[in-house]
Amino acid sequence: MTETLAEDLLAAIGLVRRRLRRSAGRPLALSTLTGSQAELIRLVRRNPGISVAEAAAELGLVPNTVSTLVGQLTERGMLLRTSDESDRRIARLTLTEPAREQVEAWRDRRAALVNEALDGLGPADRDALRAALPILGVLAERLTPSEQDVKERV
Repeated sequence: MTETLAEDLLAAIGLVRRRLRRSAGRPLALSTLTGSQAELIRLVRRNPGISVAEAAAELGLVPNTVSTLVGQLTERGMLLRTSDESDRRIARLTLTEPAREQVEAWRDRRAALVNEALDGLGPADRDALRAALPILGVLAERLTPSEQDVKERV
């Protein structure tokens, strides 16, 4: 039963993501990025000033990998990397203004598409989705790899 639920959940999430990607497209600035680069851009948009180490932990990557991504995205003019005022060893990340504007416009387009789809559902279905959100958060937390798991993958 759990195995079928896992497969059904992955299929449903994948289908929603693919359909949304086809409908919303990607902003030009993100269209040529790798999946990891795009994930880092989205993370920095949600958490301006995040450190490289914090980003690595959030993405489940080792800091060296995130540093490489930061270098690539800085070169492309999408990320700004600044030293922390209280500890110069810590790099803080923010989006450049053009990158932020494009990513936010894309996020708004995606949110509008999802809102429109949600409006087409009945109240009971919307309530069921709303009730599932905390459970999905718990599931995501359970899927977060430990530091040891991340180190073992490298």
